[in-house]
Amino acid sequence: MSKIADASTIFAEQLDSEDLLGDPIPMWKRTWKRLIARRSGQVGLGLIGFMFFLAIFAGILAPYGPHKVLIGEKFLTKRAAPCIHALGCPSERPQHFLGIDGNYRDQYSRLLYGARVSLAIGFTTVSFALFFGIILGSVAAYFGGWLDNLIMRIMDVILGFPSFLLAIAIVAVLGPGIQNALLAISIVTLPAYARVTRASVLTVVKLDFVAATKVLGGSHKRILFLRILPNAITPIVVLATLGIAGAILDAAGLSFLGLGAQPPMAEWGTMLGSERNQIFSAPHLVFFPGIAIMITVLGFNLLGDGLRDALDPRLNS
Repeated sequence: MSKIADASTIFAEQLDSEDLLGDPIPMWKRTWKRLIARRSGQVGLGLIGFMFFLAIFAGILAPYGPHKVLIGEKFLTKRAAPCIHALGCPSERPQHFLGIDGNYRDQYSRLLYGARVSLAIGFTTVSFALFFGIILGSVAAYFGGWLDNLIMRIMDVILGFPSFLLAIAIVAVLGPGIQNALLAISIVTLPAYARVTRASVLTVVKLDFVAATKVLGGSHKRILFLRILPNAITPIVVLATLGIAGAILDAAGLSFLGLGAQPPMAEWGTMLGSERNQIFSAPHLVFFPGIAIMITVLGFNLLGDGLRDALDPRLNS
């Protein structure tokens, strides 16, 4: 809820700046310059860029396929520790940078391919929640009345449940699987986008240029989607950036519990869940997927903080 309040406050302050109703291209250019000038934005972009690099070039960087079983390889044992020749591992042993998992698969290769899955989960989930959240929030704010009350009361009901527990309940009803996990996470995050969109649209709809468009005979569709929403998008972008990190973390949590991605899919939460009992005997199988999740979530959180600061007129006056 604090993220929602911060995003709404940023937009309210943004109304007084010259960027709001001006040319959008210079506005985003200035935002980009402010973002890369801040340490949080620089680190966040760096971490996210690194994870995207691994995801895009996983097929080149990974020595094996994510599902390839290496049980017949010489000197190979189940849950073998990492072996890097440059760090003193005997040359006769096969090289595996992050070790071998319990099914004789290369952990390094699975970690790289897991970046594709986790990033896809984050963007797919947020895109779904963002699309419907913007529509519901903007329609509620623009038309008001009983429609506004109906939509917002439904959102309040969803917010009344702990989000992760509600996601678990939805997946339990629909059945385990990556698609159902994505749907569940989208549903529980939908109210945040709807509420922020509603708050932003309520502020913009009172401005003079909206009234002028109505007087000139503009349709509701044109006014809402071409005039109001482009000027109300700032806090939604910030919330969506932060939401990607939360979606990746929630999806990993569901997969850890066996409700999300199912084996043998190379997904970080599934990798953690399948080897969670080996924390002392083979800690590398738990440590590296956990580090990958931490880096990705940290990158999106830092980027979201950087965007919030870059778009806050109180810090850029």
